[in-house]
Amino acid sequence: MAATTDQALFELPLKALHEAAGARFGGFAGWNMPITYPLGVLKEHLHTRDKAGLFDISHMKLILVTGREAAKALARACPLDPAALEESQSKYTFLLDDKAGILDDLIVTRLGDARFMVVANAGNAAADIARLTEIAAGFDAAVEPLERVFLALQGPAAEAALGKAGLSLGHLTFMHGVEPREGWFASRSGYTGEDGFEIALPVAEAKAFAEALLADGNVEWIGLAARDSLRLEAGLCLHGQDITPETTPVEAGLMWAIPKP
Repeated sequence: MAATTDQALFELPLKALHEAAGARFGGFAGWNMPITYPLGVLKEHLHTRDKAGLFDISHMKLILVTGREAAKALARACPLDPAALEESQSKYTFLLDDKAGILDDLIVTRLGDARFMVVANAGNAAADIARLTEIAAGFDAAVEPLERVFLALQGPAAEAALGKAGLSLGHLTFMHGVEPREGWFASRSGYTGEDGFEIALPVAEAKAFAEALLADGNVEWIGLAARDSLRLEAGLCLHGQDITPETTPVEAGLMWAIPKP
């Protein structure tokens, strides 16, 4: 996932697959991302609503937080009670500054008594890692950024397509996640308003898995432009646009995401 030398943009590990699919690329949050494919934005949007759209979201960052006081460290960083989460439960939350400004919006999943997965936005990843590491230093907790390919499969045909590709996640309910294989993380979640899954896996295993998904006639690559139209239609916030460090959860109308004391 090294940056390019000419434009200082990071490249996706599966870039060659996107090029072979006819993707048009553009910069987003420091990454060279597929914006559209030959279907075009409207058909990509509708395909996700009708069948299953495959998104490469490897620009986003997975951060593993572990240790005896991992829950306490995350509770210090976020308006969240990680210790109250059931194992495999995911929760939408925020990384806040000292004035309750939203530095980033996150998904935190409890994977064990002292093991949590944090999913952070691409443009904030480095700052998020630094802040979490600083906070964790005051606790018996460790922060480990992971290098993974991250794919989202969204739409009514997503579960069946995953099964055909050899990954059965039908037991997961919405906003729950597991580690189905060594080095993998998968959750029933997404950014489109559709039922779907987000799967992180080692780079060496990603190409074969993506090709297995695409072998299903119901699955098509979907670009960043349609991802944006889908999340807008679903009423989901984008950090840096709808919410920023100058915005508090109260001002953003997001108090539903903060547990009551």
